[in-house]
Amino acid sequence: MEPLKKVVTNQYFPAGAVLAAVLLFWVVAMLGGLSLLNNNQPPLTTLTWMLFVYAAAVLTPLAGLLAAVDLVRRWRRNRAAVPAASADSGMANSSAGAGEASQPAQPPSTQPAPGKPQRPGRQEAA
Repeated sequence: MEPLKKVVTNQYFPAGAVLAAVLLFWVVAMLGGLSLLNNNQPPLTTLTWMLFVYAAAVLTPLAGLLAAVDLVRRWRRNRAAVPAASADSGMANSSAGAGEASQPAQPPSTQPAPGKPQRPGRQEAA
């Protein structure tokens, strides 16, 4: 039970499950999942099945793409966090006495003053 709990609570599980479901859908579709259309069914059943297949054909690539992007994003973030964590522990000892002097200066804000909202496309009169 412990390995199953580990898998389900893994941060990659939701996106991995969606990607696996999308791939399974398309494999079944390639192997003859549309066979219901070959049978002699009532028109309403055929129409319902066709609408389901159409919606799935449109939405599953989008869901698969979003799941793949999420998996890659999480993998890159975790891969970058490992060296950064070891570098942070080494830097903490050397920069302990640096204080505020090591902070870079912030550029001035280009936002309008809070009291004067700026409307797009209009020029202020001088």
